[in-house]
Amino acid sequence: MSRVDIIKESNIVRTPRVMQLEGIFGIAVEKKSRVEFSVEIPLNDHAWNIGLIVGPSGCGKTTIAKTLFHKELIGDFKWFENKSILDSFPNDMGIKEITGLLSSVGFSSPPSWLRPFRVLSNGEQFRVTIARTLAEQPKFVVLDEFTSVVDRTVAQIGSSAIAKSVRRRQQKFIAVTCHYDIIDWLNPDWIYQPASEEFQWRCERQSRPPISLKIINVHRSAWSLFRKHHYLDSTIHKSANCFMALVDDKPAAFTAVIHFPHKTTPSFREHRTVCLPDFQGVGIGNAMSEYVASLYVCKKPYTSVTGHPAMIRHRARSSLWRMTRKPSTVQHQYGFQRIRKSRVSGSAGRITASFQFIGPGRRKEAMRFGLI
Repeated sequence: MSRVDIIKESNIVRTPRVMQLEGIFGIAVEKKSRVEFSVEIPLNDHAWNIGLIVGPSGCGKTTIAKTLFHKELIGDFKWFENKSILDSFPNDMGIKEITGLLSSVGFSSPPSWLRPFRVLSNGEQFRVTIARTLAEQPKFVVLDEFTSVVDRTVAQIGSSAIAKSVRRRQQKFIAVTCHYDIIDWLNPDWIYQPASEEFQWRCERQSRPPISLKIINVHRSAWSLFRKHHYLDSTIHKSANCFMALVDDKPAAFTAVIHFPHKTTPSFREHRTVCLPDFQGVGIGNAMSEYVASLYVCKKPYTSVTGHPAMIRHRARSSLWRMTRKPSTVQHQYGFQRIRKSRVSGSAGRITASFQFIGPGRRKEAMRFGLI
């Protein structure tokens, strides 16, 4: 893209108040208000997936985006008043593609997928809007006011999840924002700052900043913060030992463990793991699950059964888990467990997979938690 000069003019209607203002501040009498921008964004010089236009309010970000990328700039979507958010995605998208896209931008809460857009939190609406944006314009999209309506922790973690999804899907995405705190998390290939007319290719991009988790042992009543986001149900076993992960002292993820009293191979079993929507998309749920597993494996085998597609994919690729049963339905009949392969999921035959944790144990931490 060569250098572009943008000129915006608007007529000045000289009302009594305008004339008073001219007199008070000594403003020259003009018939038109004129704003000029000279922009050079050489996007054809290198291959890229993510760009960022950033700067303070009034520096021309939106004007530049509308002028240069008017076809790619996304406006407000219309959402069904009472239907699930799933029904607002393009008609030619299958349910697996929609839910996969939602999960990829860090919105992996099936119960929330069933709700209308209007009842979601700001953080959830932000993730859903991004997912629909990538679905509606799969090649090239520009989004104004990026992360402007969400908490800054949510903005940073969400930016990292979105960047990962955009690159995996080989799309082009330009974020327009006044927030500089997302740069290291979004990790753009280029940055343009209208205030200084500075364009920068970021050829040596760094990985996102590390996220520190503080994991504590909690009473099972803490489940009330997480239960509505669990994909299976909202109950928790009375004997469950529960752990919670904090990010900047904010509850982020939860894992509960129960004892499995098998006659020949007693073990511990993961009972519930949930990551809150604001913290999804950067691996916190899996990190929490694996940390707790590393505590219990010091004492007995540790197993888990999950039906969440993203968690199944992660564990199938991980060296920390061994798949003991491939994704299939499990049905109970006449007191015996019967496994049947199926493509249909329901309350009586959900598709799940079984895993055993084979990673190293954390003996010192297990002793600190009083597990051994």
